Amino acid sequence: MQDSGRGDNVFHMEIGPLTAGSARIAALILGFTAMLGLGACSAPKPENSSNIGVNTAVPFAPERYAYRSVPDEEQARGDYVVVDKSDRTLTVFQRGNVLRTFYGLQFGDVPMGHKQFQGDERTPEGRYTIDLRNPQSSYYLSLRISYPNANDRAFARQWGRSPGGDIYIHGQPNGMNYGRMRGDWTDGCIALTNEEITELWRLIPDGTTIVIQR
Repeated sequence: MQDSGRGDNVFHMEIGPLTAGSARIAALILGFTAMLGLGACSAPKPENSSNIGVNTAVPFAPERYAYRSVPDEEQARGDYVVVDKSDRTLTVFQRGNVLRTFYGLQFGDVPMGHKQFQGDERTPEGRYTIDLRNPQSSYYLSLRISYPNANDRAFARQWGRSPGGDIYIHGQPNGMNYGRMRGDWTDGCIALTNEEITELWRLIPDGTTIVIQR
């Protein structure tokens, strides 16, 4: 999926005459940069959308994307996250105290049950970490959950299947002017409103433990 947004960490480089070796290196760098533009999950299901607008291009202004930068230690106050699927809540803790709770989480087409295989539309259950953030996601902002772990891979391997991956906490599809998609619409990711994912982005650093339970 091609992302139309731009963050404040846009990669720029001037390249002179290329040798065969430097051309290969440049191709690898450009390929990696393109992968960062990929969003979490698959394309949204349009039939569930009520407020999708037209995504128009705007001139790049760094101040517009300041909120997409990695939070510093003072901003990132949360140290533990619990997702309760049954209650559809995400709670951020700081030293054992509740810092913030988000409600009305959206999941995939099969919200209950642990993710086992690629394409099963489920959200993982268990203990993971937030291991990467994507400021140029196709879903506004996204925080990756470290699924699959070694146990997830081993289970899927027994069945000759792929465990899948690229499970994120993210916002709504780029191009939505306000509100949120209706119902459960992701491919196993956890969706918040754009305002909520912006707040969560600032609250937790990479490496934060996340526990997902029923």
